[in-house]
Amino acid sequence: MQKLLKVALGCLLSTSLFASSPVWKVTHGENTLYLAGTIHVLSRSDYPLPEAFDLAYSKSKRLVFETDIDQIKSPEMQRYFLSKMAYQDGHRLNQFLSAETFQALEDKLQAQGIPIQNMMGFKPGFVGTTLTVLELQRLGMAEDGVDDFFFQKAKTNGKPIGQLETVESQIDFISQMGVGNEDALIRHMLDEINQIPQLMAATKTAWRKGELSSLEEVLLTPLVEEYPDVYQTLLVNRNNLWMPQLYRMLDTPETEFVLVGALHLIGKDGLLEQLQAKGYHLEQLR
Repeated sequence: MQKLLKVALGCLLSTSLFASSPVWKVTHGENTLYLAGTIHVLSRSDYPLPEAFDLAYSKSKRLVFETDIDQIKSPEMQRYFLSKMAYQDGHRLNQFLSAETFQALEDKLQAQGIPIQNMMGFKPGFVGTTLTVLELQRLGMAEDGVDDFFFQKAKTNGKPIGQLETVESQIDFISQMGVGNEDALIRHMLDEINQIPQLMAATKTAWRKGELSSLEEVLLTPLVEEYPDVYQTLLVNRNNLWMPQLYRMLDTPETEFVLVGALHLIGKDGLLEQLQAKGYHLEQLR
C-alpha cells in the first residue's frame, strides 16, 4: 500500500533553454537554492544517480520535498488515502464506464489476479494507479525513487527537512483525478500500461540528461491536450501554491535543495519558467 500511495502522489516527470542534468541552481543576489526534478519510482539499475544531485545535496543546508515522506507511510495516512479514493456516496465505478471500457478493465485486472469486484467501490485514479504499480513491480521498476533516497540520506545525516504541502492535500488532489472523465481516463491508463517498458526507458534517459523538452513532448503535452482538468489540478494549481514558498527561500541566506516530480519543472506553467519570469538566474548543473 505504501508503494501505491507513493506512485499515486508522484507525477513522474521546457523549452530548449534548459538542458544536461535534472538539477538547477537558482540564485537571487547572494542567495541560492537548488531545484531538482525527480522520478518517484526507479529500478536498482538507475543508481547511482546523476552527480549533480550529490553536488546540490552537499552545498545545501536544508532539503525540501513535496510532502512528508515518513507521514505517507503511516497507518493513519494509509487509511486516509483509502477513504478518499473510495466512493462515499454509494456510486460504483461501473456507473461511469462504457461496457467496452469496463470489459477491458475487467480483463486487465483478471490477468493480474484481481477480481473486478474488488475495485468497484474505488475512483478511477486509484484503479489506474493500482494497475500501474502492479505492472512496475512485475518489471522490477518499482524501487524507491530519488525523493526517498535523499529523504533517508538527510535523516541519516541530520539535515533539516521541509515540505511544500501536507500529505492530506496531496491525497485530496489525487482523489479528484478523472472525476467527470472516468471512462476516458481508464482507457488512457490501460493503453499506457501496455507501453510502460518503452515509456519508462525513454523517460529515464531524457530525465538523466536533463532533456526537458523531450519530457514535455512525451509526457506533458499529451496530459495538457487530453486531460486539461487533471493538468490544472495536479500541476498548475500546486505549482502556483509552491511558488511563494520558493520566493521566500530565495530571500534568505540559507541554501535549500528542493526536490519535486520532474513534470512540475517543465512547460509554461512549470516552476522553471515562473522563476525565470520573475528575474531569477537559473543555471543547469552539468
